[in-house]
Amino acid sequence: MMNTRFLAPALAGLLALAACSTTPPGAPATPPAPPKLVVFIVIDGLPMRQVLAYRDQLQPDGFRRFLDHGTWFANMHYGHGHTVTAAGHSIMLTGAYPQRSGIISNEWRDPLTGAEVYNTQDEAYHYLGGNKTTTLSGTSPRMMLVETVGDVLRLEDPASKVIGISGKDRGAILPAGHLGTAYMYMSGTGQFASTSYYMPQHPAWVDAFNSAKPADVYFHQSWTPLLTDPAAYARSVPDGQPWQSTAGNGNRLPTELGANQDAPGPAFYASLLPSPFADELTLKFARAAIDGEQLGADATPDILTVSLSSHDYVNHAFGPESRLSQDHFLHLDVALQAFFRDLDAKVGRGNYLLMLTADHGFADTPEWAKTQGRDAARLASADMLATLNAGLVQQYGAGKWATAMSASGILFDEKLIAARGLKSDEVYESAKALLVKIPGVAAVFTKAQLESGDTATPYLEQMRKSWHPGRAAPVQVVIQRNWLWGSRPVGSSHGTPYDYDTHVPLLAWGATWVGQGEVDQRVDMSDVAPTLAKILHVRAPAQAQGQPLPLPLK
Repeated sequence: MMNTRFLAPALAGLLALAACSTTPPGAPATPPAPPKLVVFIVIDGLPMRQVLAYRDQLQPDGFRRFLDHGTWFANMHYGHGHTVTAAGHSIMLTGAYPQRSGIISNEWRDPLTGAEVYNTQDEAYHYLGGNKTTTLSGTSPRMMLVETVGDVLRLEDPASKVIGISGKDRGAILPAGHLGTAYMYMSGTGQFASTSYYMPQHPAWVDAFNSAKPADVYFHQSWTPLLTDPAAYARSVPDGQPWQSTAGNGNRLPTELGANQDAPGPAFYASLLPSPFADELTLKFARAAIDGEQLGADATPDILTVSLSSHDYVNHAFGPESRLSQDHFLHLDVALQAFFRDLDAKVGRGNYLLMLTADHGFADTPEWAKTQGRDAARLASADMLATLNAGLVQQYGAGKWATAMSASGILFDEKLIAARGLKSDEVYESAKALLVKIPGVAAVFTKAQLESGDTATPYLEQMRKSWHPGRAAPVQVVIQRNWLWGSRPVGSSHGTPYDYDTHVPLLAWGATWVGQGEVDQRVDMSDVAPTLAKILHVRAPAQAQGQPLPLPLK
């Protein structure tokens, strides 16, 4: 675990947050003891509609453990508008939207300098184990301005352990918080690595895992459809569509990983990510972490977060409507069933709480959506900026008035605006008037609107939750429903305030703490952190915006 000398910078800020917080009221007279281990699983890019669409094809003890024997929320939504991986992972265990956490996107530009910013970058730290670190590598949670449930747990009892694991740096670092320890998959080496923010060197169990080269087991293995009857895939779109990416492993099953390669290398290790094998590998590392750190082995509660990244890669490449996405989901179900049964044996069925969710949903591929009669297309941000600047030149004279897209918004040349004797708010309003005329743009919000108290205008409150005044652009753009940003007619994406991006699963198992049954009431992702805090008998994170979930407890 983390050497305590590395805690000091993070502790200072978190203790300040704790001083401003209050203990939530209303605990039951005899609450159950906390679970020995909370296992919090994130399936990157899994919309709720996929969970229910293939329910009849699920294993008896994977996703169905939750659906048949746990508590699941049929109407869980994110409340922010720019629904991307980093934002989602920052919300789950903090209860705080980007307007408070500062994690407005995966990457953005500094509004003052225009410099690129990555959500977990920190040049003060580097990857361990000889893995290459670049300027924008994800190495620490410094950019996240709020605390997690795990941070609160460790502040109140430093003996508790908090481990975050993922195929992506942001999927490990953000849920692990400031006082946990994060390990992420290195696609250049096939290893899992932490950074010098957390420790000076890996513990022995990590070195042992990596020296066994577990990723190499999948070299020349084939991703083969799980179900042998072709009719089982009739509800999804066949392989080999022109809008499905052919990069990497291709767009047809079966496919051999590392084909035409003589030995495992960076290209092979990267090719694991858009396949079922990276999730299997991540779960193997999670098992090693449970053993190596003795998670859940005593009465002091621990937290293990596992973000499985591959479904996001698959949906980006082929779309959630594809057979490849359906089959990947079914392979994931098999892997989870095996993991859950290992948890039963190692930790004990009555000793741990399982919770599973996703960081965002997914839009269908526009080219396929059009075949279903929907108004769907792609909008290139470069074309939008060119059109906007042409209009602003007509109004205000020569100059590049709009400088760049940043996350879901547009930055402007504030020096040029001042030099021409103009007011920024007036230019923003002019930009809005021009932008709303562009096909594919559904709504535009200016800084004045985002700072207002207006809660009636559609999508404004969602975009407000995505907008941090020190980091976000002053004009925010909402693309039209079923449209995507980009011009390359391949693959799909997310990042909008629409239900296909906000509606995600929230599944829980552990009747002592969450009860059992389906909950139809609409709930918000910001409710998860206060719920887990209550279960763990600690205060909610200081900046949490939600409230405990309506659990069907007896």
